[in-house]
Amino acid sequence: MLDVIIRGVTVADGTGADAFVADVGLRDGRIAVVGSAAGEEAAEVIDGTGLVLCPGFVDPHTHYDAQLLWDPHGSPSNVHGVTTVISGNCGFTLAPLRAEDVDWTLEMMSEVEGMPLDALRAGVGGGWTSFPEYLDHLDGKLGVNAAFLVGHCALRRYVMGERGSGNLAEPADLDAMRALLDEALAAGALGFSSSQSFTHNDGDGRPIPSRSADTAEVLALCEVVSHHEGTTLEYITDGCLKGFSDEEIERLTAMSLAAGRPLNWNVLTVDARSEAEMERQLEASRHAEANGAKVVALTMPTLVPMNMSFLTRCALTLMPYWDTILTLPVAERMEKLRDPEVRRRMQEAAKSDEAGVLKRLSGWAKYEVGDTYSDENKPLEGRRVGDIAEERGTSPFDTLVDIVLADDLRTVLWPLPPEDDTASWELRMALIDSDRAMVGGSDAGAHLDRMLGSTYPTAFLADCLRGRQLLSMERAIRSMTEVPARLFGLRERGRVQEGWHADLVLFDPATVGARRVRKVADLPADSERLYAGSDGIVRVFVNGRTAVVDGEATDGLAGTLLRSGRDTETVAVPGTAGP
Repeated sequence: MLDVIIRGVTVADGTGADAFVADVGLRDGRIAVVGSAAGEEAAEVIDGTGLVLCPGFVDPHTHYDAQLLWDPHGSPSNVHGVTTVISGNCGFTLAPLRAEDVDWTLEMMSEVEGMPLDALRAGVGGGWTSFPEYLDHLDGKLGVNAAFLVGHCALRRYVMGERGSGNLAEPADLDAMRALLDEALAAGALGFSSSQSFTHNDGDGRPIPSRSADTAEVLALCEVVSHHEGTTLEYITDGCLKGFSDEEIERLTAMSLAAGRPLNWNVLTVDARSEAEMERQLEASRHAEANGAKVVALTMPTLVPMNMSFLTRCALTLMPYWDTILTLPVAERMEKLRDPEVRRRMQEAAKSDEAGVLKRLSGWAKYEVGDTYSDENKPLEGRRVGDIAEERGTSPFDTLVDIVLADDLRTVLWPLPPEDDTASWELRMALIDSDRAMVGGSDAGAHLDRMLGSTYPTAFLADCLRGRQLLSMERAIRSMTEVPARLFGLRERGRVQEGWHADLVLFDPATVGARRVRKVADLPADSERLYAGSDGIVRVFVNGRTAVVDGEATDGLAGTLLRSGRDTETVAVPGTAGP
């Protein structure tokens, strides 16, 4: 007897092949039948007529390390069909963790990843010091499948303490970090992640510890990864936003070869107006392949607007010169922003080569005014800055700054993505449908007041089925299932195939999509975040058990803590011999 039969459903099996109609039966957490289930009985029978069944989506770049401690389902990713999340990215993890470093770590996570500090303090709790203890703490308490990388920052802080920021590691330090990483990987950590990005600073504004590591240290830690089955690498560096230098491209290749594993980096911006810059980023993949390594760029299949503010840290603060203004006390900041010379320098800096990919933020006319906090600005909500500037007879930048000043800097601004044009969309789909990049980069669980990337699976499906239709449904599904599952070596996941784990999404192709983004106060300590539900998600199965019904999560905890080696297999790169 089967646990579930879905009869007459259209199956997109994850391989990219044409969909087909079949019965699909589940038993004991596995897919038992794909074909005809005539004569079979089941505890539950679902009529799949007019619906599509596909593998559960795999999100390769999340920051659910903290949230899963109080929200085992990983919302809202779960209601958008995600059944597996990869966390511990960008070098940030909650283990290994000394008791004396808890406050520093939570403050760093809040600063870098945009998680409310009150929520972290109320929700993280404790109960672990080592990485194996952290994994054990989560094991059996998950509503989604989750795998965790070991963060370089945590290793450095644990071993070096405050010396970890601003100092090279001594030989004894490196030996201790290697031993901790080896311990974590032996316990089932998925791999190693590191950041050397200028965007990443701790709660005191100092560079995070991993930014003080030299290449020799990074490669020595990557080499530890090579000794463990089913492991991988993730890395963020300055060039991810500014454009890769030759040195960075060489380092990415060397890291992959040292580990004998694929390396992914986040995130590739696709803009037809700067195709040459994009191709430069992809040179990292080509160089790696030519040298027997594997480097994969993550990119998003949808546009994810990120709100901005002159009051709190955001991407605007990362632009050259802007940081000297937007980090001043509020009163001084407002005084500076009234100065025409300061405004002139800010505009020049925003358009300079030094700004790198952040130059995309300088289209002031296309900013949309969000929440406002003054009677003067209230009528401006939902309007574009360019239209307001034309009415006032002032420049778009001056108009934007004047609006912000009227709200004592509290105005919420939404820059409309500049790469929302036909040529960019066609280029984006061609890239996704190639082997040069992988769908990812949602940052789910992070930047909770700024952006919401976790809706991409349903938004992407809606676009492919009823929007631009630039990519077939089957190829879109493959990019979110089979492709990431194979890169991470997930055993028997990522396809609708007999004998494989029953991570599945049943959806209505006529209605599937993401709902409007709204603000909710459902985090610990009543902290706020951005949230959006889904439409058309009829059922989500995690390991054969129902996790979502009609877009709403159930209480079941059917997720697996994915441990390297046991739940993953080695994806070796051509230039190495493997494990």
